[in-house]
Amino acid sequence: FRLYQGGHVFLSPDNLNFNKMGFGDLKSQSGLQTLNTFLEDRSYIDGYVPSQADVAVFLAVGSSPPATLPHALRWFNNITSYESQKDSLPGVKQAVDAYGPSGPAVVSANATPKAAAPADDDDDLDLFGSDEEDDEAKAIKAKRLADYQAKKSKKPVLIAKSSILLDVKPWEDTTDMDEIEKSVRSIKTDGLLWGASKFVPVGYGIRKLQICCVVEDDKVSTDFLEEEITKFEELVQSVDIAAFNKI
Repeated sequence: FRLYQGGHVFLSPDNLNFNKMGFGDLKSQSGLQTLNTFLEDRSYIDGYVPSQADVAVFLAVGSSPPATLPHALRWFNNITSYESQKDSLPGVKQAVDAYGPSGPAVVSANATPKAAAPADDDDDLDLFGSDEEDDEAKAIKAKRLADYQAKKSKKPVLIAKSSILLDVKPWEDTTDMDEIEKSVRSIKTDGLLWGASKFVPVGYGIRKLQICCVVEDDKVSTDFLEEEITKFEELVQSVDIAAFNKI
């Protein structure tokens, strides 16, 4: 209800600043670090399923984050697996600065509180409102409930996935590492998507292949990956799981 008392002061929305911090420049280390921190306890940018919010931020990031930012890397590899479905993901894609952490609301230092406008005596106290307003509120509530139920019924089924970082080691320093990577990526099966990779020195001129992948848990296991990769026995000495994260 509305209560107007002469001489009382209230703060209007004009006195409040709501600061949307966003992620900043997602091509920079600081922007990626902000994204990594934001995703520490989240699987997606907004909500509990992939949406157009993830697509907008994914396009802004552009390339795979480094392994030193595991939460951002996990999220990036997961959204990569939805590449063919990105146009059908729910939500409306906004500018990338519409997403990310929000700052606290603060009262402007130079703002002057506004006094309530004087009202007629008959309008000082309106506890009940009119029947017309009550009917309108009910209609709005019913529409919101219907919209929520419709959105809920269209929610995609959530598939359990994991992000895995593999270390693939060769027999010797003369082993063709490009051939190892080509062989690993040739392993294809339903529920497996290969991601970013790089060669990492391990000593004595030997390098290992470090490669990411996203798997659907009920279709692809770590045992399957190890068995398939070690079949290239002339090239591969061993396979280790360097990192494993549920998505």
